[in-house]
Amino acid sequence: LMGTMLLGASAGVVGTFMLLRRQALVGDVVSHAALPGVAVAFLLGEVVSPGSGRSFGRLLLGASAAGFLAVGAMSLIRRWSNIKPDAALATVLGVFFGGGAVLFKAVQKIPSGNQAGLQHFILGSASTMTTGDVWLIAEVAVVIVLLVGVLFKELELLAFDEDFARTQGWPVVGLDLALLSLVVAVTVIGLQSVGVLMVALLIAPPTAARFWTEKLGTMTWLAAGFGAASAASGTLLSALFPQMAGGPTIVMMGSFVFLFSLLFGKERGLVGRWLIQREVQRRIGRHDLLRAFYEVVETQAAYVGALAADQLTAWPVKFLDLQSKRAWSVRRLQQLIKENLVAGIIRYDATDGWRLTQTGAIEAQRVVRNHRLWEMYLIESADFGAAHVDRVVDDIEHVLDPELMEKLERSVASRGDRAVVPPSPHQ
Repeated sequence: LMGTMLLGASAGVVGTFMLLRRQALVGDVVSHAALPGVAVAFLLGEVVSPGSGRSFGRLLLGASAAGFLAVGAMSLIRRWSNIKPDAALATVLGVFFGGGAVLFKAVQKIPSGNQAGLQHFILGSASTMTTGDVWLIAEVAVVIVLLVGVLFKELELLAFDEDFARTQGWPVVGLDLALLSLVVAVTVIGLQSVGVLMVALLIAPPTAARFWTEKLGTMTWLAAGFGAASAASGTLLSALFPQMAGGPTIVMMGSFVFLFSLLFGKERGLVGRWLIQREVQRRIGRHDLLRAFYEVVETQAAYVGALAADQLTAWPVKFLDLQSKRAWSVRRLQQLIKENLVAGIIRYDATDGWRLTQTGAIEAQRVVRNHRLWEMYLIESADFGAAHVDRVVDDIEHVLDPELMEKLERSVASRGDRAVVPPSPHQ
């Protein structure tokens, strides 16, 4: 449990920068490429001292060597050929994993090979860890976290603007190699517990954390927490239900964390975005309805100049008059009327139709004023034709902030008093 938690936390930290660098699948290549290194280390150990090939330290050393070799091969292919990065990743992964499969077949023919337990490096088996293995993972995890902490600002710059870092004289190649070395280290120490699925611990926790924050520091801490939680819950489930393999269960729990974050993440969650979009659509519908009320009263009252709130509340508006101002369906207009009736923006008059409340009248004045100020600005300063400007305004008037409105007021100040609603530029 402690070993996998430390592994998940360190994988989340390193994976954060790989995700932002758009190199998340490098961990997949390293985990698959490590297999031939594990097999070679085992075979060499059996040759030197029969029965000692299963040494965890020796196997990790072989996996590390193969991982660094794979990273170097990817870098060379990308630097000295026209092959795209994804093709380079796929090529290196296929070659190394194929070589690992061949070597594992050779391992099985050795008398001690079937009992070596090397198959755990494919799907992982946390239960095979010893106390020494956990201490080794802990030491590597602490070193990884410390290095990320020391190089945090440099890695942040590398992740967000590599070209700027290069022009400022930072050793971009060295930083990139350092980051890739951390990926190799965390992937290699995770092979025994998670296997080649280690890439999921490098991707899922930081991806889940990205849905909750816009700050890199917070994202890094969250990724570490999500990685540790996924590893802990997966290990406990595997212990409670022996038929559930440790590595895949850890990955499955990481997937659940990702799905939960995808739906409910504070910054980018789908549910939150849907709620925001629904509120925006409600606001747009309310603004359009208020403009329709104002324009109907303005037309029927034949009043020249700004309408006061008392005038807006006193004049009744019928359903068909509102519908004539927009391309609303009957159902859509009924929905808008119902929403704004509940919100206290309009009220029902059984005799004449609908009327604005005092709150609705004040809001209608503000909405129409903003709309017409923006229209006037586009006509006078942006050289838009009056016959074509209305649709353009409709697309942006709902997001006009106070600072922009103040600029618009200054731009059209010659039209008269800022406090009143200007006449429609279409009239």
